[in-house]
Amino acid sequence: MKIEIGKELPQYFKPLYPEEFELFSHFETTAGIPTVLFAITTWKENGQPNVCFHAWSCFHGDKTAFFAVMGNLYQHTHTYANILREQCFCINFLPIPYYGRMVETIQNNGYETDEFQVGDFTPTAAKTIHAPMIQEAFMNMECTLKSAEDLSGAGITAMVTGQVQHVWVDKEYARGYEKRYGKDGFMMLVPAPQDLATGEPSQSAIATVDIEMLD
Repeated sequence: MKIEIGKELPQYFKPLYPEEFELFSHFETTAGIPTVLFAITTWKENGQPNVCFHAWSCFHGDKTAFFAVMGNLYQHTHTYANILREQCFCINFLPIPYYGRMVETIQNNGYETDEFQVGDFTPTAAKTIHAPMIQEAFMNMECTLKSAEDLSGAGITAMVTGQVQHVWVDKEYARGYEKRYGKDGFMMLVPAPQDLATGEPSQSAIATVDIEMLD
């Protein structure tokens, strides 16, 4: 037997915090699909560096191009405005020990704020775009803006697609599986899975990738 959940928010679903279902679709907590966490870095219009802790994305392409497809980017944010203005952004992958520093950039992200300083990150110049990179990241992707689309048409979030122009990988992470996966590798967001029988909420989890087999 399967539990069915429709487009309308089930009345028995309890939010983890008051605005949860104002910010996110109830399908997010219904499905609880993990995605990789990373930092989007851009320049604010006043020249201050901006950091955005983000997930809800995928990475793919073909032999002609490779793309970063970032869903659920809020249109009211500095990051969204910066990407539209500069037509580029950088994606930075950091391991779990940097989680707390990333959260600091969420809690202190004013227009006049140097968010690299808030997170104690070292800025470094990108090669092909006008965006700062986080030196501490084990992998950086320089992206130009390909498209920005309001999928729901509600003016709340956008799906931003960037075309990857250049990639930097730390030498320690450049060979095989050992460093990129596990505690030193990609940081994953597991959205809080709702108890679909009772509607009780749960907390989101931060995870790593555990290699089970080779294909």
